[in-house]
Amino acid sequence: MRLGLALGYWGRGPDPGHIALAQEAERLGYDSVWTAESWGSDAFTPLAWIAAHTSRVRLGTAVAQMAARSPTATAMHALTLDHLSGGRMMLGLGLSGPQVVEGWYGRPFPRSPLTATREYVDVVRQVLRRERPVELHGRFHPLPYDGPDATGLGRPLKAITHPLRPDLPVLLGAEGPKNIAQTTRIADGWLPLYWSPTRPLVGADDLPEGFLVAPMAQVRVCEDVTEGLRPVKAMLGFYIGGMGHAARNFHADLMARMGYADEARRIQDLFLSGRREEAVAAVPDAFADEISLVGPRERIAQRLELWRAGPVTDLLALAPDPETLRVLAELNT
Repeated sequence: MRLGLALGYWGRGPDPGHIALAQEAERLGYDSVWTAESWGSDAFTPLAWIAAHTSRVRLGTAVAQMAARSPTATAMHALTLDHLSGGRMMLGLGLSGPQVVEGWYGRPFPRSPLTATREYVDVVRQVLRRERPVELHGRFHPLPYDGPDATGLGRPLKAITHPLRPDLPVLLGAEGPKNIAQTTRIADGWLPLYWSPTRPLVGADDLPEGFLVAPMAQVRVCEDVTEGLRPVKAMLGFYIGGMGHAARNFHADLMARMGYADEARRIQDLFLSGRREEAVAAVPDAFADEISLVGPRERIAQRLELWRAGPVTDLLALAPDPETLRVLAELNT
């Protein structure tokens, strides 16, 4: 099992320690560093900055939001960064949800998310392979555009720049069962949001050979497990309570499928009524614990074996400090 460092997205501003943390991860033998985006900082610019300050570690987006860019624009980002980094780029994509797609990007959330995702990946693949001009008679991403307001002057184009790697890895952030099943067919890997090594959502027998399974997990070396779980619960409270609508929240749905339906509903109710601290407190310690690696070194070592025994190929650690990075690297050897 390879290790990756997940830096997420910026909060109020850039974290001054991210470059040093990425460099330390590279020194410790980590395989990859990942950035993200929500409705603030983008995923690609920080990754380019990290690429300029590292030399070996692979670089991934976990995830770049599909609604933020047309698939050709995303492919341009990926092929550019792949060239600049010497072939280290991995493209992680996610559809996000109606709150972000419609509220931030001002676009309709697709009524057929599976089709929209499939078309998006198809276009990205066409750009990267550069076998012929890109063309797709699609419902969501037609190329050339042929809608009722089209001029009719568009024509299929092929990237001017020759991609460094036509097989640049494409991974998808998928949560629902149908979305996960499609991901195993059209992508090179899967970026699960919540992963419990004791009850994986997809069995190893269902995964193609060479398929990447790269879940994120908060990792923290500390003596007090309850205290160490606080950041995990804060993240879960925000995602389950506020990252979506009460009637449609994919994160809450995922928690419910993992056996915490009542708890997910209560977290949502508290968060959406403005009682955010109570929402965080309502996150069960048991759920926060099973999707993270928190506690003393010995406890993390024991629990890490569960992750290593399953289909996970890459553990993307949300690790807040160099000491935690070092301990995890030592335990994974």
